[in-house]
Amino acid sequence: MAALHLITFADAAGSRAGVLLDGGRVLDLGVAMPPARDMVALIEAGPAALAAVRALAAAPPAGAVLPLAAVALQAPIPRPRRNVFCVGRNYMDHVAEGDRTRGITQSEVPKFPQFFTKAADTVIAPGAKVPTHDGVTKWLDYEVELVAVIGSAGRDIPKDRALEHVFGWTIGNDVTGRELQRRHGQWFKGKSLDRSCPMGPSIVPAADLDASDIAISLKLNGEQRQSSRTSKMIFDVAEIIHQLSAGFTLLPGDVIMTGTPEGVGYAMQPPQAMKAGDVMELTIEGIGTLTNAIGD
Repeated sequence: MAALHLITFADAAGSRAGVLLDGGRVLDLGVAMPPARDMVALIEAGPAALAAVRALAAAPPAGAVLPLAAVALQAPIPRPRRNVFCVGRNYMDHVAEGDRTRGITQSEVPKFPQFFTKAADTVIAPGAKVPTHDGVTKWLDYEVELVAVIGSAGRDIPKDRALEHVFGWTIGNDVTGRELQRRHGQWFKGKSLDRSCPMGPSIVPAADLDASDIAISLKLNGEQRQSSRTSKMIFDVAEIIHQLSAGFTLLPGDVIMTGTPEGVGYAMQPPQAMKAGDVMELTIEGIGTLTNAIGD
């Protein structure tokens, strides 16, 4: 069974959910399955709706197929209803490289996930430009991350049931103003600059992809900067969901960025900040490639 690649796209008729088909085509779920017109509605509709989408994708109605070139991809969930939930310092080599920039040579493994959020309206589409934020930050940096999309609500979720609450997987780029991140103590300001969260290009349903040990990487202007595997997370996705949901209800359509591996720009020797014209290519095995450039 080929993996589904669920997308959100827009054209003159507006924004709606769809499926990437082979041959550069898109199945328009706004036509083929109107109750699932947007991605969150599709997620909330549950497993039966996803099964219906699979059937439609296997035999797409002619009147519901569009050429991919005729539409504009958006983030799979263009504006989450709540902040984007994030986990910091979740790959040990990234912990170590960050510690080195502060003169710490003996890094300790975090005992608990380090949670923070990015504002919901930081999310932007594949291909959209991330502003330089010149005058606000001189240390714009990238972070490739596996993103878990929540499919069913839950609170106090046991670890052994946590993955049952995942609808699917996508790619996120936690673009950060590094000096703002440090200056303000808490990370929200440095992480919530406008248009600082590219996401996409698609959501692959959890049933179609075991994300526990897949390749995750980032290139900047064609140069390999980050390359790791999700199995190197300190806290795996099940543990993240278990810890985040303690006393806190996760909802369908919530997105959780699960941390970035080593290779970020500020930890290079010498440090490397991004600039206008830089192109970021983020690739996660089984999901695809998310490409965005820096530019106002």
